Amino acid sequence: MDGKMEANIPSCCLKAQAFPIDPVVGANCHATVVSGWFSDTVGKSKYFNNPMWPGEAHSLKVEQILFKEKSEYQEVLVFESATFGKVLVLYGILQLTEKDECAYQEMIAHLPLCSIESPKKVLVVGGGDGGVLREVSRHSSVELIDICEIDKMVIDVGKRFFPELAVGFEDPRVHLHVGDALEFIRNTPKGKYDAIIVDSSDPVGPAQGLVERPFFEMLARALRPGGVLCNMAESMWLHTHLIEDMITTCRHIFKGSVHYAWTSVPTYPSGVIGFILCSTDGLPVNFKVPVNPIEKLEGALKHHRELRFYNSQMHRAAFALPSFVKREVNCL
Repeated sequence: MDGKMEANIPSCCLKAQAFPIDPVVGANCHATVVSGWFSDTVGKSKYFNNPMWPGEAHSLKVEQILFKEKSEYQEVLVFESATFGKVLVLYGILQLTEKDECAYQEMIAHLPLCSIESPKKVLVVGGGDGGVLREVSRHSSVELIDICEIDKMVIDVGKRFFPELAVGFEDPRVHLHVGDALEFIRNTPKGKYDAIIVDSSDPVGPAQGLVERPFFEMLARALRPGGVLCNMAESMWLHTHLIEDMITTCRHIFKGSVHYAWTSVPTYPSGVIGFILCSTDGLPVNFKVPVNPIEKLEGALKHHRELRFYNSQMHRAAFALPSFVKREVNCL
């Protein structure tokens, strides 16, 4: 390669010198975009090792980088992909795409809210893109939706580039709190919420504290008797030890029921993501059977936009676990 060609390669792409610069992306590159392809790569290894899924790379073709900037907490990237629409990346990890965000947002919200009668007060932890708010607002019984997001840039980027998700912030029941979720929940009155939804990113960077025991203890305290938690809980294909640790912790803290559910999200590592659902001691909660079916809530199916993924059949199916998960996660 001659000196002139090498001088045109951005520093973040030097590891890809054997490949031509993509004519679309060009010098507007990014540490996780090499020769026009995005790959989840928090780790610095030239082999694309990510500490959450070592030895793997999950890639999308980049048509155009729309936004890249460092917030106080993490690097924020938005790009237009060739097949999944706009994509949001935080801390080098893909968070959502326009095409398949419905599978995650709808399931993480409706699995807990359709498992209890008439939820009224809901807390969303994380979720700065607004997608969970959009789904929670389908429930007309809800009177208050608090959201605590640490990174204001995520909120601003969501409103700018993902208006179909950020529409959730427009609901008058929503009260936004920008700050540390641990501090917010520590100061929350005991028993305030009927449901808490933790839409956190993977436990690296600013989200590390959101998978540890003190956090779950504070969540349980903030829930009313018979209140429910839905917490993102990684992939059963990649993280059975982490899932088992989280379930064991939750069974010590929550005195109601604790279950693991999952959904398909094609652009997440392994193509699936899981949720831990817990209830506090009080009225028993059977998460596997929706007692508050969304199909019977007036206007819920088409609120802001039609439901694309969740329904009562998908709700029940989410709790069916493969045999290897039952074996490897001993506490299920």
